[in-house]
Amino acid sequence: MTGQPRRPPVTRTRLDRVRASAGIAKLALQQIEDELTGEIGAQELAQVVRELHHEDHRQDGVFGSLAQLLTVAGQAAGRIEPDRDGEMSGPLHEAAALITENAGLQTYYATRALDPQGEAE
Repeated sequence: MTGQPRRPPVTRTRLDRVRASAGIAKLALQQIEDELTGEIGAQELAQVVRELHHEDHRQDGVFGSLAQLLTVAGQAAGRIEPDRDGEMSGPLHEAAALITENAGLQTYYATRALDPQGEAE
């Protein structure tokens, strides 16, 4: 026995875990940003952007993952407020759709402008 009082176990809340995960995601995006600081051609830049949004498999891209997160949040909101018929879930589902449709379309336009021949890859 060392004579030091025992500390109670540290309990992390859900919000603490979300903040930590968001921090990891920010670091990953920072790493991608760092990769873009050197010389890069339009074709390679288009490929990098395409990795963020997979047209054929949207759920595999960053935008698809964010949309899935909002969809799950919308489902949770529907469970929280069953008396209001999931009133909170509507805007979350709409946000998820906007991310996959609008962000995806804009990403497509951006990559096509950078590398019109590369979209078939």
